[in-house]
Amino acid sequence: MLEPACQADVVIVGAGVAGLSAAHRLNSAGVSTVVLEAAPHVGGRMTTEKIDGFRLDRVGRLLCTSYPELRLTAGLDGLALRPFAPGVLVHAEGRVHRAGEPASAGGARGALDAARAFVSPPRRTRQIPAATVQPVSRAFPPLGSALDQARLAAALGRIATVPVERLLARPERPAGRALAARGMPARTVEGFLRPLLAALLCDPDLTTSSRCADLALRAFAIGRLCVPEGGADALPELLAGALPPGTVRTGVRVTSVSTTSVATAEHGELRCRAVLVATGARDAAELLPGLRVPPFRPVTVVHHTADEPPMTDAALLLDADRRGPVAHTAVISQVDPSRAPVGRALISSTVLGAPPADTDRTVRAHLAALYGTATHRWELLAVHHTRDAVPVMLPPYDLRRPVRLLAGLYVCGDHRDTGTVQGALHSGHRAATALLTDLHTATTPTPATTPTAA
Repeated sequence: MLEPACQADVVIVGAGVAGLSAAHRLNSAGVSTVVLEAAPHVGGRMTTEKIDGFRLDRVGRLLCTSYPELRLTAGLDGLALRPFAPGVLVHAEGRVHRAGEPASAGGARGALDAARAFVSPPRRTRQIPAATVQPVSRAFPPLGSALDQARLAAALGRIATVPVERLLARPERPAGRALAARGMPARTVEGFLRPLLAALLCDPDLTTSSRCADLALRAFAIGRLCVPEGGADALPELLAGALPPGTVRTGVRVTSVSTTSVATAEHGELRCRAVLVATGARDAAELLPGLRVPPFRPVTVVHHTADEPPMTDAALLLDADRRGPVAHTAVISQVDPSRAPVGRALISSTVLGAPPADTDRTVRAHLAALYGTATHRWELLAVHHTRDAVPVMLPPYDLRRPVRLLAGLYVCGDHRDTGTVQGALHSGHRAATALLTDLHTATTPTPATTPTAA
């Protein structure tokens, strides 16, 4: 319960990863902060449903171990990341292939290994190998010819070593057109890059800004795809738990904001020196009239369980053939055993868009083709559909949309940055920096002037 007379330097509306990230920076700077969340839990879209010992992510966003904010955000020191197997598996032309994995030094694809050496993994996050995963099978042939593999490795190696500033200075166009303009063979684009970007940015049509796509490919080239151990909600819960007791207050619905106060539905007004709105874009626009709401890509995640895993690889399986609704899938219990009870396999699959008609039957049939096994005995655990899952990032796209609306009023979230977990965390970082600058300016005394003799 909030006391009407309660005061704080800053009130943050929304306890997603952006707002919690900002709260840590403000708290570290000695700024008293209160985070108000309308839902009964923290995390926003990064939530995990618990059913009979299974941990089922609602949106299923992928992380990369190379995301800078994972090591820069206070409170994430104890975050455990479960990496996928290097590279990915791609279902193309009716077969499963390996692609994008590092090769031994000196091989045709050694450029990728060399590129990885330039970037250290996040210092503050623990990358835990899944002890239950069997050695990587060599039954899956590499994707494309030896020349295709060498070209792909060279392209990933180049993008891994290009500074971010140079990537952002490149001409901006839709990702598909940019890849073609760089001479990337169509079979490489269709067989690997399109399904990979569909998994990273939820954009199978490659209409995303080439700058956003380049950042996603760079993160993939220098790091490993991964998920938080125990579910997506482990990340926001870790952030919330590391804040001082009483900072985060759930079940509090904010109805209006100003530069010096927020009004709540049940607990009156809370006065402050500044307000940061860290909700989703639609809720933010209701509190901040005139704020632009970008279009969003809907995502549906379907979770199944089986007695035996359909494959032993802890790998992400992409669909390049596009003959069914599933864009990518994984035996997620092979990557993170804590997400399923002992003796059960958890298969999590992502559909880009609304759920298809007869979702379970349609998805199950597609998974049978992707994994090459019968799926009729699998049990459906849950279907999670999120309408506003990922912001659409069409060119021209401002990757650093303003977070300062005016002195005392700020906004953050993945809709102000890139539509990734890295973007959400970074937007919170930017908003906290802008807010601290304004608070410091407001509290700095104006130098006294000495009267001039007449």
